[in-house]
Amino acid sequence: MPQGTVRSYDPATRTGTVLDDRLREYRYDRETFDASGLFELRVGQRIRFELQGDEDDPHLTRLGIVSL
Repeated sequence: MPQGTVRSYDPATRTGTVLDDRLREYRYDRETFDASGLFELRVGQRIRFELQGDEDDPHLTRLGIVSL
């Protein structure tokens, strides 16, 4: 699974963006966040994620916390 950093998170809408290690930005929607089982995210937090779709229109389908 690729990893990245939470770039933004809106707790009211449970949406935001992730910046991967190659500096590409991806948006996640409420459904993706809710399906992750997470309660919240913090800007700067490391996460792992899954992508679906093609290179022109990728979208996040799963989020998970990176732990040590």
